[in-house]
Amino acid sequence: MENFSINSAKSFLGKHVNLHLKDGSVIVNVHLKSIQKGGTLGKGNQVTYAPYGNHKLSRMPMRSVAWAELLNPNLMQVSG
Repeated sequence: MENFSINSAKSFLGKHVNLHLKDGSVIVNVHLKSIQKGGTLGKGNQVTYAPYGNHKLSRMPMRSVAWAELLNPNLMQVSG
């Protein structure tokens, strides 16, 4: 399995994913909003996401993410 990089993150932009972190935890059902490349301060690349149903954005260093799992949008639809 390859590392989570800018190229792999770009393929998930605008989609709902589960983010699997290198420490073994999972951030469930988030919408990837953007990727911010590291500046001159050495902060590294960051991924910006919003939890499902929430509009507050959060950031995480890309080096903390092991891989992303694409969610099936048909399973998230509410019937009723």
